[in-house]
Amino acid sequence: MTGSDTAVPGVRPLVALSGVQVVAGGRTLLSDVTLSVGPGEALRLAGPNGGGKTTLLRLLAGEVAPVCGERVYGLEGGQQRSAVRARRQLSVVGPDAEGFYLTREWAQTVRDVLLAGAHGEVLNLWTPDGATRARVAEVAALVGLEALLDRDVRTLSHGQRRRAMLGRALMAAPELLLLDEFTDGLSERARADLGELIAALHARGTAVVLATHRPEEAPPLPWRTRWVDGGQVTHGPALSPVPSPALAPLPVPRRDARPLAVLDRATVYRNGHRALGPVTWTWAPGQHWLVTGENGSGKSTLARLIAGELHPALGGTMARPFLARDRLAERRQAVGLVSAETGIRQRRDWTGRDVIGSAFAGTEGFAPPLTAIQAAQVDALAGALHVTDLLDRNAETLSQGQLRRLLLARAVVHRPTLLLLDEGLDFLDAATRARFLGLLPELTAGGTHLLVVAHRPEDAPPGLTHHLGLEAGQVAFCRPL
Repeated sequence: MTGSDTAVPGVRPLVALSGVQVVAGGRTLLSDVTLSVGPGEALRLAGPNGGGKTTLLRLLAGEVAPVCGERVYGLEGGQQRSAVRARRQLSVVGPDAEGFYLTREWAQTVRDVLLAGAHGEVLNLWTPDGATRARVAEVAALVGLEALLDRDVRTLSHGQRRRAMLGRALMAAPELLLLDEFTDGLSERARADLGELIAALHARGTAVVLATHRPEEAPPLPWRTRWVDGGQVTHGPALSPVPSPALAPLPVPRRDARPLAVLDRATVYRNGHRALGPVTWTWAPGQHWLVTGENGSGKSTLARLIAGELHPALGGTMARPFLARDRLAERRQAVGLVSAETGIRQRRDWTGRDVIGSAFAGTEGFAPPLTAIQAAQVDALAGALHVTDLLDRNAETLSQGQLRRLLLARAVVHRPTLLLLDEGLDFLDAATRARFLGLLPELTAGGTHLLVVAHRPEDAPPGLTHHLGLEAGQVAFCRPL
């Protein structure tokens, strides 16, 4: 690499990479990367799913080490090759950071998360002094977390968790902010609010590196853009918003006498907090639903309630009359769900084929051997979604975008009666989004009913018939589209 990808004479970069290679699990993830990030810069990383963007961010943060080449840090006016100081100051704000807290078996409050960030840790191991408590209050006000400080992180919405991870990263007042698909999961208002915050931090001198598949949602900074593909970093093509593909409207499924889902005064509590309800609502045959609302309005809770992952409190009911027997195995075989939580649960020693094929048994990862017909269906769908090369890969080694492609395949391979997409197209490049949306007309013609939780109009396919708006856990409106 040449030009602006090498250090500017007389200016010490915050981090400089020279001929760096990163290898994990026997696979080369980055190769011959030369790149520098100077004080106050704004660097945008683009490229397809699995190209190496997240690995590059983790390399800059000191979370992974190069097997060859050189990485030099210039943080706090010093210069060193050790990542110890970088690990105390830098962290990647993205879904992997959220995943750590969602997979713990003990409660961690938002306050705990911020306190941990003050020391560059993921867990709070110290009794905070007055200055640290004051910094927590300052960051909470900056990011909009004041009302959430005592909430268990596991009970937050996707967008609220993103704010918490940003707050954790800001606790150490970093010179460099590393953002991975930062706008995914955020409502339009939240994207605007946090975009203004990122712009303000940059104006004060904080350097920003952003990996994104949606360049139009990046804050208006003087971006220097680099393309990351196949583990290589190049200047790449010019970025511009990708127009939504022209898709056929969804067919209306055959109507049946039995409703699909019936909520009667259903209320869901999480960690003592009312996440949803009371909600009275019916999903009738022949309807495809769009569900919208601000972060924390209860959208994901509703999707998980319909799927049977959460249950209503006493005094309310949730029924699925379309099922002859509403038991766990039958429910999972009739429902396809894609959500942030679904992805986190797949970070196991499972292959891509295990992830997809487990849908037939209504399990996750663990499943009986596939029949010849089921195996053929997995292979055909993998080809349609361009994930054939991921079938023998371990789920723990995949990028967020690669894993999301497998989850979409898993959600539809068994042709479910209900398909629930909770921000299901997050972390995907434009080509993958178009390929998946192109599958939906044929699926719905075969009887699949769709519920889409989305913050972006382009993520809602044409043909949705009804719109449910949620606010503070309750129905704000319910009407035909």
